[in-house]
Amino acid sequence: MQKLELKVPPVAVVAIIAGFMALTSRLLPMQPWHFTDAKALAFALVTAGAFIAVAGVIAFRQAKTTVNPMKPEESSEIVQTGIYRFTRNPMYLGFLLALAGWGVWLASLPAFMWLIIYVLYMNRFQITPEERILEQHFGAQYITYRKRVRRWF
Repeated sequence: MQKLELKVPPVAVVAIIAGFMALTSRLLPMQPWHFTDAKALAFALVTAGAFIAVAGVIAFRQAKTTVNPMKPEESSEIVQTGIYRFTRNPMYLGFLLALAGWGVWLASLPAFMWLIIYVLYMNRFQITPEERILEQHFGAQYITYRKRVRRWF
């Protein structure tokens, strides 16, 4: 199973999950949502997700550290400012919110099961290996940060 660790770019994971969500909505169609602002909610979730993910990228750029999720060993510092005061993984959290917005847009309750798959995959094959490498690279400083700030939110 370690072969998958840090191998699939998170953006590709999001695209794959979004595709499976769309496929699920076609294979298991539902009646439209019974509230009037479903499209507004979908837009709000995608927008919030985009802002959170971009805030993470901006914080990394300001700290002049790598944004490449495939190479956490190239990190030059632990970013603890901005959005990173609230979540250790704003980019992945932003993607999750965007996928939730996609699920609302698709009006497919069964499609939401893919959000669970996304979280499980990201925890196992992206976040856990990242955290292991960052702990090796930064030691006690990273352990302290990890204890203070939640993984997702």
